[in-house]
Amino acid sequence: MRIWLDGTLRDADEAKVSVLDHGLTVGDGVFETLKAQDGTLFALTRHLERLTRSARGLGLPDPDLDEVRRACAAVLEANPMPLGRLRITYTGGLSPLGSDRGETGPTLVVAMGPTARRPDTTAVITVPWVRNERSPLAGLKTTSYAENVVALARAHRDGASEALFANTLGQLCEGTGSNVFVVLDGELHTPPVASGCLAGITRALAVEWTGAREGDLPLDVLERAEEVFLTSTLRDVQAVHRVDGRTLAAAPGPVTAKAMRVFEERAASGIDP
Repeated sequence: MRIWLDGTLRDADEAKVSVLDHGLTVGDGVFETLKAQDGTLFALTRHLERLTRSARGLGLPDPDLDEVRRACAAVLEANPMPLGRLRITYTGGLSPLGSDRGETGPTLVVAMGPTARRPDTTAVITVPWVRNERSPLAGLKTTSYAENVVALARAHRDGASEALFANTLGQLCEGTGSNVFVVLDGELHTPPVASGCLAGITRALAVEWTGAREGDLPLDVLERAEEVFLTSTLRDVQAVHRVDGRTLAAAPGPVTAKAMRVFEERAASGIDP
């Protein structure tokens, strides 16, 4: 694997970040994950816009998007594969131990590894922990991901691929790395960004392309929804066939199946929608 680190492509065993990098010591960083298919990246412009929004939310300098694009192109060329996960990581850089940032400037890393197409359906669980919709990190894609690691490990122990959170108001929010949609009386709904969920790229496209309604939903909507599906960069639109102990036998249902088809068709018509 060849990795871009601060302006240069390096072999993976030579791409080293300081143990004093703020991204490591305190999780002071942001990132984006993109789908790379046959040497092209999907929705790169939207991902770079969100990278900038997340960086601003942490008070980091705006990333040099021309450099990030060059880095992505170089990593794509150096690591050919039919389907890959490309990750852009942008951190506070070399800093003192503690929360204060140093003066050396941010660290930029772009790396890619292979991935596989996800199954059309999956199982999810709900977890007792909540998203804080009033947190300064709400809606930012940061490297402070430990609570997602804990929740996802719980999901895996329960035979699921994703864990879903409520927010502090008891409203349905999001998954550890996905957004969630539900079908009620034949209509498609998803929590608003104000719920504390990430403004997912795939979520935004799914809303735009399917006409889903955004609005507050209680967590227990999962107990009566006719259909449930997840969206994310690597899932695209993925139907849910089990929520906790409840089985949705017809997954993917008709609304989900249409959303899957529409997303696939629209995504195929342009790589940077």
